[in-house]
Amino acid sequence: MLSQLPNCITSPSWWQLIGWIADPIGFQQKYSQEYEDIFSMRLSGLGSYVILSHPQAIQEIFSQDSKFDIGRGNKLAEPLIGRNSLMLIDGARHRRERKLLMPPFHGEKLQTYAQQICLITEQIASQWQINQPFVARSAMQKVSLEVILQIVFGLSEGERYQLILPLLTSWLDMTDSPLRSSMLFLPFLQQDWGKWTPWGQMKSRQSYIYELLQAEIEEKRTKNNHQGDVLSLMMAARDENGQAMTDDELKDELLTILFAGHETTATTLAWAFYQIHRNSDVLLKLQQELDSLGENSNPMQIAQLPYLSAVCQETLRMYPVLPVLFPRITKSSINIAGYQFPPNTTLMPSIYLLHYREDLYPNPQQFNPERFLGRQYSPWEFIPFGGGSRRCLGYALAQLEIKLVLATVLSNYQLTLVENKPIKLQRRGFTLAPNGGVRMMAIKKR
Repeated sequence: MLSQLPNCITSPSWWQLIGWIADPIGFQQKYSQEYEDIFSMRLSGLGSYVILSHPQAIQEIFSQDSKFDIGRGNKLAEPLIGRNSLMLIDGARHRRERKLLMPPFHGEKLQTYAQQICLITEQIASQWQINQPFVARSAMQKVSLEVILQIVFGLSEGERYQLILPLLTSWLDMTDSPLRSSMLFLPFLQQDWGKWTPWGQMKSRQSYIYELLQAEIEEKRTKNNHQGDVLSLMMAARDENGQAMTDDELKDELLTILFAGHETTATTLAWAFYQIHRNSDVLLKLQQELDSLGENSNPMQIAQLPYLSAVCQETLRMYPVLPVLFPRITKSSINIAGYQFPPNTTLMPSIYLLHYREDLYPNPQQFNPERFLGRQYSPWEFIPFGGGSRRCLGYALAQLEIKLVLATVLSNYQLTLVENKPIKLQRRGFTLAPNGGVRMMAIKKR
């Protein structure tokens, strides 16, 4: 089958795997220069993947999503998020779960979350000391974790909240470098030999998290303690046969939301603060736009601000949290981009290569929010949240959170970068984050 795949990288598969784990961006840059819009890599122990970056090819894939197994392509994530996760299922079951999960993340529900996001941000920012450095990504992780605990899990106080907060943080930090991330890609490292091994620690913490989530589900059920949080809404949801989600489905989906919404949002916010404070003209325009709303603005008005929205979009373009979209495995022979792919071929659209195309985004290395004011990009030209039938379910909540956190901090604090130097992307688990986390300092209150 290898001979049928286009533009195969010729280096040994073990060497390709090391390159992909250590530096997925540099890896893609190198081979896109050699092969342009499409090339095939072979990762030792994981199989072959076709990387595509032409918008037309991505449009063809999104429009034919039913012809791919996508859940099956996400098997690498199963040890972290469980086999019932929306990310790991296909077909009718995927459509059912997605329909059940959709309501809490859209429409009027977002308005009820908006004020909470602002309050959480104010509370965490108030702990910053003037002229004392802090790591922006760590601060934003605190914000995004509180948003998930309060808005999604419905936890804001009490013993369970006190237990789960540090537990989630330590569990997620177990894959905070390329080396530590390698256990997600190398099955032979996934051996549970007790708490003294990294994998054993990871599974032990995960098991405890599941226990705490199960206790929360049972308490909500017995006390009929349904609030406006996402978990309560998920528990109340019923499919067309009147069936609710099982406890195992609920727990796996909660962990999926944690993985999809915690690291990713914190990372995007850290990059946004970095670029806003490297570009004084961007900061000035943002502050003028925020000031124009006056004292009595509500969060949903803030979320509609055009320049703030453009800054968020440009951050998402320049710093995709994932290097590629979820793998899509062909069910039968299919034609994409003029190539005929046999069954069981794994295709992966590259977010990074698409977002750095000169023909779509002139001077792509430059942070330029104006490009989003002057042009409307199609759903296959700008894909920070994926696309097709697998577009990120929480994208509207994520965008709202990014905008409101930025607006709340910039309206209340004057910040500066501790070091105004280029910062590189580094792998953290399946995601990419700023190396060092972006060190900043509050110099005064506004």
